[in-house]
Amino acid sequence: MSKQLTHFDERGQAHMVDVGGKQETHRVAVSSGVIRMQPATLQLIREGGHKKGDVLGVARIAGIMAAKKTAELVPLCHPIALTHVSIEFEADSDASCIRAVARAETRSQTGVEMEALCAVQNALLTIYDMCKAVDRGMLIDAVCLEHKTGGKSGEWKRPR
Repeated sequence: MSKQLTHFDERGQAHMVDVGGKQETHRVAVSSGVIRMQPATLQLIREGGHKKGDVLGVARIAGIMAAKKTAELVPLCHPIALTHVSIEFEADSDASCIRAVARAETRSQTGVEMEALCAVQNALLTIYDMCKAVDRGMLIDAVCLEHKTGGKSGEWKRPR
């Protein structure tokens, strides 16, 4: 692992990393996060009884849209052509939470980790937005990169 922050030049000034000399490869990143809520809120989402409609369906679209706009949101992130973005949700009644998993793919000269992270965070924020009228105490937690492949650094998996 590199011990240098790559977004700073030799004078300490922020800059966009030059990826022009890098090889284009298939790159995949998977991120995850959870939103914790009251059991009644989770039940409302699971039953589809929310007056705003399909909470998870809207959150999925929001996550995909966020992945596509990552370079507009993160100042030094390269705009890349995404080849695939998916968001999956898993409700856990025992923990009273929903886990979101985002997968982003590209064939590019730079990684797709930021797109996967933006996707999962915006999906969780959308769940919060749609349910805040009934549960303002929801907590977004444990957002992280789970796995990435491609590029010079190859494969990386979150240690368990």
